[in-house]
Amino acid sequence: MIRTSKLAASIQPSATIAAGAKARQLKAAGVKVFDFSLGEPDFDTPKHICEAAEKAALGGQTHYTPTAGTAEVKAAVVRWYKRVYGYEFGPENVIVSNGAKHSLHNALAATVGPGDEVVILAPYWVSYSDLVSMTGATPVLVNTTAASGFKASPAQVAAALTPRTRMLMLNSPSNPTGSVYTRAEIEAVVDALPPEVAILSDEIYEQLTYGTASPTCVATLKPGLRERTITVSGASKSYAMTGWRMGWCVAPAAVVKAMDTIQSQETSCPSSVSQAALIAALDGPQACVAEMRAEFAARRELTLKLLNGIPGLVVPNPEGAFYAFFDVSHFFGKSFGGKPVTDSLSFCAALLEQAHVNLVPGSAFGAEGFARMSFATGRPTIEAGLGKLREWLATAV
Repeated sequence: MIRTSKLAASIQPSATIAAGAKARQLKAAGVKVFDFSLGEPDFDTPKHICEAAEKAALGGQTHYTPTAGTAEVKAAVVRWYKRVYGYEFGPENVIVSNGAKHSLHNALAATVGPGDEVVILAPYWVSYSDLVSMTGATPVLVNTTAASGFKASPAQVAAALTPRTRMLMLNSPSNPTGSVYTRAEIEAVVDALPPEVAILSDEIYEQLTYGTASPTCVATLKPGLRERTITVSGASKSYAMTGWRMGWCVAPAAVVKAMDTIQSQETSCPSSVSQAALIAALDGPQACVAEMRAEFAARRELTLKLLNGIPGLVVPNPEGAFYAFFDVSHFFGKSFGGKPVTDSLSFCAALLEQAHVNLVPGSAFGAEGFARMSFATGRPTIEAGLGKLREWLATAV
């Protein structure tokens, strides 16, 4: 019998992927499921991006590339940041990986380890704490509230620091809350850090903000900050390229070199064809991004209208990404169809089983009492699914 490792036993499966798997099981059994669990745009990848991939594949670009990505794809990343943020750096500061999750893993593996602490602002994306733990470092959570807009204050961050703190992980716009820190708010948090503490800034939702909210590229906040900032982003959300697995890091050259070494032993290189697609995404027409963002904005308005019309729910206003993260604790202690609901996990489990509406429990994100809904799906599905949610909640006893 083969024994599994302590590492495998210590890591939890991704809650969002697990929630999606449960929904697929029900669908396979012929059940109509309203699945709001996965953070995946329902749009197809734009045509010009697919055409670039096809051209690359038919043209023989199907071989190994340099570990950190081709010179051409790194140049495209360099151009994009200069055009969007005025942020200038060289190809030695770029590494392309197999999705932003892979980028986060490699960045952490290259910079922290046993005895180190990494500060994470909660609620946080489900993988953060486990990715930190996989390095042997210790995640340190800073809890925020809906009343604060799910934003940490400089005082909270400062209180979490110890002599072992090596890094702070930021995510704005945020998964799961949709909160967007202003430039001034991020600067205040960064100013609370001693100069030896690095910042890992996950900016994957940077092109998806609404109303007056706007993203901040943390490395551009002030002179000298780029030397202690690792910027992570990717093509999955803004360009509907989840399956292409294209993420990247912009970081000091020494960090990129360390990540390159790690990646060389993990995956050899990113997909050659996907790299060609990423170049087309970053350099090509951007109208597709604006069109998808406008549709997400309309879905956001619809989602907020419907959720706010359901008695018992408390729904903060998401300014970015494509999630609603709302308080369901009013229903704890009640029963649905004879099943008691005591926390967000039992709430979401009963909801899926009885009403066939799939949400992700807030406990997976370090925020008990809440549930996350992705509105990266069509408006008819949102209307019908939230109608089912309203009907089910009305059965509480």
